[in-house]
Amino acid sequence: MRLAQPWWQPVCATSATSPQGDGLLTPTPVVERFLSLLSAKEIDAASDLLAANVEYVNVGLPAIHGRERVRRVLQASLGPAGAGFEVYMHAISAHESSVLTERTDVLLYRRLRIQIWVCGRFDVRGGEIVLWRDYFSATNFIAATLRGLLGIAIPAVRAKPPV
Repeated sequence: MRLAQPWWQPVCATSATSPQGDGLLTPTPVVERFLSLLSAKEIDAASDLLAANVEYVNVGLPAIHGRERVRRVLQASLGPAGAGFEVYMHAISAHESSVLTERTDVLLYRRLRIQIWVCGRFDVRGGEIVLWRDYFSATNFIAATLRGLLGIAIPAVRAKPPV
């Protein structure tokens, strides 16, 4: 019987790398690359890191199933001119195939900046994300939206990127 790696030991980056040794099949680099591609508005490339049967959940909202449906949602929200996404990673950790993130996500639309704290769980198998689940406070999202709207009229009120 194989014992699971203790939670306090870091995941070895070379334990699940591709034959080229680029580390891309290990769960943490896959998640980091995915979020980086979303920030760069590389929606197709980011979607290619999702499994065909991926499950995407913003807790409290209906789940979205399937790579193509997630791609369409991402394209609709990040694709339009003036739309954008920023991510600021505060902590990331992995245990076996699960990656947990604590981050600040910023949703942009022209001068509107909605900045919220998000905790995410990504399950990665074979170099593909099979589960993407984000947790955030609806109250904080509403407050961040109101602050963003107010920031359009009064720029000094806009949320600043986290340090």
